[in-house]
Amino acid sequence: MKLDRRKFLNTLLGVGGIGGILAVFYPIVSFLIPPKSAEPKVNSVKAGMSSEFPTNSYKIIKFGRKPVILIKTEDNQYKALSASCTHLDCIVQYKSDTKQIWCACHNGIYDLNGRNVSGPPPRPLEEYDVKVVREEIVITKMG
Repeated sequence: MKLDRRKFLNTLLGVGGIGGILAVFYPIVSFLIPPKSAEPKVNSVKAGMSSEFPTNSYKIIKFGRKPVILIKTEDNQYKALSASCTHLDCIVQYKSDTKQIWCACHNGIYDLNGRNVSGPPPRPLEEYDVKVVREEIVITKMG
């Protein structure tokens, strides 16, 4: 098999052309599809001072990248649950008049232990542990 000059140059230009196209498109594709970043490992969060937290109220706290709802009940007990509804990840809120956690998206209702009472939520809310250390509220992940 004899390789003449024309075939050699066509092959060389073809390989070079493919390399040039890859050199242009690879940075564009890698920019459009960013690498997955690792989620920060958060085990506990300080939520503020207990003296600043009124009775029968709630506050949404960031726990890493997840929202957590912190509730201070009428008997001055703290409850911390995932603030993302298990139906469609809407942010829930505490209704102080009914003493229930409510999702406004599709009227899902949870009790203060995170159990789904009514509406479309399929699972209970994830529970977090709450401790008061020297007047400071600390939320930690259970298990």
